[in-house]
Amino acid sequence: MSGPQIWTDVDDYFTTHLAPDDEALTAATRDSEAAGLPHAAVTAPQGKLLHLLARLHGARTILEIGTLGGYSTIWLARALPADGRLTSLEYSPLHAEVATRNIARAGLDKLVEVRVGAALDSLPALAEENPPPFDLVFIDADKGNNAHYLDWALKLTRPGSLVIVDNVVRDGRVADADSTASDVVGTRAAIELIGAQPRLDGTAIQTVGGKGYDGFALARVLD
Repeated sequence: MSGPQIWTDVDDYFTTHLAPDDEALTAATRDSEAAGLPHAAVTAPQGKLLHLLARLHGARTILEIGTLGGYSTIWLARALPADGRLTSLEYSPLHAEVATRNIARAGLDKLVEVRVGAALDSLPALAEENPPPFDLVFIDADKGNNAHYLDWALKLTRPGSLVIVDNVVRDGRVADADSTASDVVGTRAAIELIGAQPRLDGTAIQTVGGKGYDGFALARVLD
């Protein structure tokens, strides 16, 4: 037995036992939906995976490209130490406003800064501030610019940093070399950059779940 319903049922089972929502996460989902934000946040098991990866990596500084309503931001920020920091870049002022409220409700506003504007404008401005290298970068914004975001991730990290690119399967469309859809073209460019860039060592994983058929790429920054 397979298909979207069983994928959702299994996701629900894993969520219940391994990644249950608490008050802050439930409220973040509720308020994001009430504000009309796209139903595009990571699932609870995926959020828990981000949290565990950040903790296993010992991340103290995180860069998130694409905040949406702050659901993934909360999972990531909860992995940080008390003196850690997370910088999240969000294009939409409405999304940033909702996310900021959700993050504050979760008690994480002292760790998290949400910057509003196009990420390809915010990233050069961030680089000019010469921040300490980010230990982990989570890329989950407009897919057409994935390769550009990956380029900036290389500039803002250090050897040993971890880069995660979400939604790289695109319901299987990533395998279509003839596609002209911007999300496919941008995602293929990012995957091929990971494979060709000598400073990156990565892989990609296909997933199914409540959000359908998709996946993510992981890359470690090398010397």
